[in-house]
Amino acid sequence: MPDKLNARRPVPAFLSGILAALLVAGCGGESGAPASGTDEARRNVEAMAREHAADTSDPSPGTLPAPRREVVGERLPYAEINDELVYGYFVFPADMIEPLPAILVIHEWWGLNDNVRTMSERLAGEGYIVLAVDLYGGKTADSPGAARELMTTVVEKPTVAEENIRSAHDFLTATAGAPAVASLGWCFGGGWSLNAAALLGGELDAAVIYYGQVTADDEKLKPVEAEILGLFGAADRGISVDSVRAFEAALERLDKPHEIHVYPGAGHAFANPTGNNYDAEAAADAWARTLAFLARTLNPAD
Repeated sequence: MPDKLNARRPVPAFLSGILAALLVAGCGGESGAPASGTDEARRNVEAMAREHAADTSDPSPGTLPAPRREVVGERLPYAEINDELVYGYFVFPADMIEPLPAILVIHEWWGLNDNVRTMSERLAGEGYIVLAVDLYGGKTADSPGAARELMTTVVEKPTVAEENIRSAHDFLTATAGAPAVASLGWCFGGGWSLNAAALLGGELDAAVIYYGQVTADDEKLKPVEAEILGLFGAADRGISVDSVRAFEAALERLDKPHEIHVYPGAGHAFANPTGNNYDAEAAADAWARTLAFLARTLNPAD
């Protein structure tokens, strides 16, 4: 990460408590039924293992532009789960004066690694507070086998991840003062972006799903109130076009606001520059759509 992103700077008064925080307790509460913890989710683990079998987690910063604005990034705790602090990556524009809309970023199946931190910095550079959460308890994977194991632990105990997501949202709204919040994730994180929308209901304003597991189950989608942006590849063998179209039809049936885009010829993880399926054209278009969607749904300051 460039030195300028690590530089310690004076921060706005409302952030001074955040950066000095030693503990932010997680919150419980009633929730909708997210799309995780099912046999379908377990099958998705195997599908992701097949899709990423030849991939590595090596960062590829040469394919990622720097943030448009200078940003400040901090590793800090945002939750306490099972008596353990959970640390995420918190990023905000260096020139921020008042609270901004926030994005809750959910990592792909490799974990909260340098690639996710870089993408979080890019998002913050567009004028947002960003919190990249960690659903793997501080672990990251450097091989498909290790990633499969980490993803499986979350699928088998989804309530822990749900508590994590709720705590992250509470941190962004109650502690960071964000007036609006979106979730955004890729692959494993894309599925959890949808889960967050079901879990948080009307507390979440928007959700961006990059080639994540989706559902056509009306009961699982009824709690969703966030507007949805879904970005998928037509050649994705793990997240089939049929499943995406069924998801789209369910959103239509339930009158849920959404935008679904399927890129011809693009495979799974087409926006991940570290993977073998990286498609620069599709990734650039998806990024432009993401920024336009966030600007419209979160109304950030200029």
